[in-house]
Amino acid sequence: PMEHGADIVLHSATKFIGGHGTSLGGVVCESGRFDWGQGRFAQMTEPNPGYNGLRFWENFGEYAFCTKLRAEQLRDIGASLSPFNAFMLLQGLETLPQRMDEHVANAQKVAEFLAAHPQVSWVAYAGLPDSPYHELAQRYLPKGPGAIFTFGVKGGRAAGATFIESLTMVSHLANVGDARTLVIHPASTTHQQLSDEDMKSGGVTPEMVRLSVGLEDVDDILYDLGQALEKAGA
Repeated sequence: PMEHGADIVLHSATKFIGGHGTSLGGVVCESGRFDWGQGRFAQMTEPNPGYNGLRFWENFGEYAFCTKLRAEQLRDIGASLSPFNAFMLLQGLETLPQRMDEHVANAQKVAEFLAAHPQVSWVAYAGLPDSPYHELAQRYLPKGPGAIFTFGVKGGRAAGATFIESLTMVSHLANVGDARTLVIHPASTTHQQLSDEDMKSGGVTPEMVRLSVGLEDVDDILYDLGQALEKAGA
């Protein structure tokens, strides 16, 4: 993202970096290119009374934002990893490139399978040529558009629920970015407290299913999805 102009990038280390849903954590990356001294960011440029008048921008320059996070947020709310969680996330980071190659390869095959299935009404995955974001994905995501996407099961909310309940290998969990393939029906879980109108305005439809494609053998993933779709359409 920084190569394309982002000044600050946030990552959820809980997802693909850890890769196994074992640890909560996040990463903040600072490009060092942003000019905090343009008169609009007093917290970065004015004296900080908690540090004897220290000015983050003046004293730390390109590291000003991350230094402020460490000096204030870490101090005030204690957002610090335990040593063991840090160890687990570092272990996950060591195999991130290899795992992501497999995640993306599996996701592409799964998306193509779903797009051709008669029980599926739509698939929103930037790796498919008919996606409105396909061209952008090829430009900005040359190694693939990730492994998390949504699709619609014909038959609405009831069919979506039947599909979820019929899966045997794929896990019904709210997490994403895991070694295991995970699925959830947002309308009846993460967004169930919203009205139909609010869900629609948020892009959540009754038939929508969110899928996070894992590292299992892709034929096993396709088989489980296929048999669940058949039951949803019965």
